Amino acid sequence: MKQVAIRMFGSTNRLSLTCWILAGLWLATGTSTVQAHHAFAAEFDSTKPVKLRGKITKMEWVNPHAWMHMQVIDEDGNAQDWMIEAGPPGALVRRGWTKTSVKPGTEILVEGYQATDGALRANGRDVTFPDGRRLFAGSSGTGAPLDGADPDEKSSSD
Repeated sequence: MKQVAIRMFGSTNRLSLTCWILAGLWLATGTSTVQAHHAFAAEFDSTKPVKLRGKITKMEWVNPHAWMHMQVIDEDGNAQDWMIEAGPPGALVRRGWTKTSVKPGTEILVEGYQATDGALRANGRDVTFPDGRRLFAGSSGTGAPLDGADPDEKSSSD
């Protein structure tokens, strides 16, 4: 009877250890989406404002940030493919964004801040549509410059 209890206990430890290892691996691979959410300064430079006029080529309604892909023609006539980070999809919808407002081919003006590494990537703040509508595209509370573009940003007197 004693040997049976020892064997069962020993096999329970191996099963428990296996479960812990699998849980650890699952957590390690599942944290990549958590790490993807970053502070503004980790990727964008508040001293590099950009104004980009171009056409939407694709809109990704994904969390934690939506992404607008747009083609911009530079001063030399060369096409550049930019990625513009926007706020979370739910926040964009609450601000007036719709899936039809960012259809491929729509020309927009984006004001924002370029990536720190100089890549063709920016954090979008204001987006102006062909009909003159301006919508805020940024994320609140990320450390982005307090430039008055964010309707939810607290003033210095708050």
